[in-house]
Amino acid sequence: MQAFEREFTEYCGAEHGIGCSNGTDALTLAIGAFDFERGFEAIVPSHTFFATVESVVHAGGVPVMVDIDPKTYTLDPVKVGSAITDKTKVIIPVHIYGQCADMDPLLHAAGQRDIVVIEDAAQAHGATYKGKYAGSVGDAASFSFYFTKNLGAFGEAGFVTANSDKAFERLKLLRHHGHTGKFEHDLVGYNMRIDELQAAVLRHKLPGLDARNATRRDIADRYNKAFAPLGIVVPEAADYAGHNYHCYVIQCDRRDELVHHLSENRIGTGIHYKRPVHFQPAMKRIPHRAMPMPVTESVCSRCVTLPCFPELSDEQVSHVIDSVRGFMG
Repeated sequence: MQAFEREFTEYCGAEHGIGCSNGTDALTLAIGAFDFERGFEAIVPSHTFFATVESVVHAGGVPVMVDIDPKTYTLDPVKVGSAITDKTKVIIPVHIYGQCADMDPLLHAAGQRDIVVIEDAAQAHGATYKGKYAGSVGDAASFSFYFTKNLGAFGEAGFVTANSDKAFERLKLLRHHGHTGKFEHDLVGYNMRIDELQAAVLRHKLPGLDARNATRRDIADRYNKAFAPLGIVVPEAADYAGHNYHCYVIQCDRRDELVHHLSENRIGTGIHYKRPVHFQPAMKRIPHRAMPMPVTESVCSRCVTLPCFPELSDEQVSHVIDSVRGFMG
């Protein structure tokens, strides 16, 4: 476990890192490491997996949901500025689909108000921002090693990186019952340790991560060249970003018809994400704020995820391309 923790922390270029039980717990721990008072506000996107907001709630916070950039699908820094209040203690940009959010303006806005920035890097293993790996840019970051991720465990596992000695010390306590000795507990923590089996699997797979990401980029490039002339909105890697294409997501006006057509051609698809968080039934019972979400709501109504992973053969990629072309006429 300790060997993998050291190696993944070094890979990310972060100061500190610890493994934990899963990605949701990782973000909960990362938020808890800064010991915010209950009722703090956390700025998050609504276009994300529900766990991002769950973690804020579990840590005692109030989610403030903000719209996304129409090209990168990550938090829109301009919209973030208008959502900040005196209660804002943390901004949590999600590196959605494997593309890093535009961190510099977020860090600048946070620095003016003494606000913490925590990267939700659950989908961003090996993704970069201006040459720096995800997990090293903000004050802390959380990763998921769910088995479908670019770096996946045998089952469930997560990771937290931190660039503060104080936050790291609190992280270690929170992860393991607040233990400072065999019979001493300095705070009320959790049982969120990573197990040795997952750490061993991840350590074995880590050296191949960059090569597998490169294969994903090659597939995405083939898709982009084939689909852009068809009137489909293809993913756009920002100038600052090294996209890892955890998900290859297009937008199509006839999304549901396309999904059915591809299924008929034995091609699996996904929708990430069909219903934004601010429309989830659970949010009716959770204190929160939601800013206007025109981009988020449009993307959620039109997005579809196509197969994009290293094990795809050239023939399978061609089959996807031909099937999409056939649908678009």
